[in-house]
Amino acid sequence: MKKMKMNQKYPSCNPKAKEQLYKIGMFANMNRVTIKTLRYYDEQKLLVPVYVDEENGYRYYAAGQMAQLHRIIALKNMGFSIDDIQKILNGAEEKSFLLEKKQEILKELAALTEKLSQVEGYLAKDSMKLSAPVLIKEIPQAIVCTMKHRIKSYDALFELMPQMGAQMEMLDCKCAQPAYCFTHYLEPGYKEEDISVEICEAVTEKKQDSGDIVFKVLPKVPTAACIFHKGSYDTLHKSYAMLLQYIEENGYEICGNIRESYIDGVWNKETEEDWLTEIQIPVK
Repeated sequence: MKKMKMNQKYPSCNPKAKEQLYKIGMFANMNRVTIKTLRYYDEQKLLVPVYVDEENGYRYYAAGQMAQLHRIIALKNMGFSIDDIQKILNGAEEKSFLLEKKQEILKELAALTEKLSQVEGYLAKDSMKLSAPVLIKEIPQAIVCTMKHRIKSYDALFELMPQMGAQMEMLDCKCAQPAYCFTHYLEPGYKEEDISVEICEAVTEKKQDSGDIVFKVLPKVPTAACIFHKGSYDTLHKSYAMLLQYIEENGYEICGNIRESYIDGVWNKETEEDWLTEIQIPVK
């Protein structure tokens, strides 16, 4: 057997072949797309065949075009329009498009997350034996007349509110419509006594502060977990417990003063069973 010498040149057994071309059907199957899709990309000048047979109109693609096709598919799956894809393929800065798309997707995710929270709130209604579902919502900005006090017990609120109403009448305050009367709890945690509160009543305009009465504009609360409580204030702690459990289980964090909004009460309802209070907890 003849021996080969070191570094001896010999002809390659795989001479370089011409670039392999694939008919449109084969190229579509190789890349898991439809023939219709490839024709559409051709019409839009996104991916033009390297060769078209003049006699029969058959389109032929090269293996090197796979990378371009995969890029188009990736951009389309991200939600880019054909116009945007054309701009990117024609040399526009891809990163700026991607950053803009990222912000768009984050906004969509936030909106979907809010919807999911509302669904969870309705599901929790039955599992947690709630009289009403937890609702995640925005609380609008409000001009309020306020009065701060440290009270011995929650019963003292019934004495303070009429006093505040009398002072508001002397100042010729006009309550906003719809009415929005609520109590801010200014310290974290639940306390049975020595409670720091701020009683608030939404009004149509700010007046000059007078005595205990202070006027302010409360900014909107972008996100608040809210629940309606029907019945006596003596059982409010049960609704609080359920709402706080919902907040914890759904990954929220309390980020503001808790509000108790008094919708119906002793002033317009004959029995405690008809009293209606909304607990509002700012969250993020």
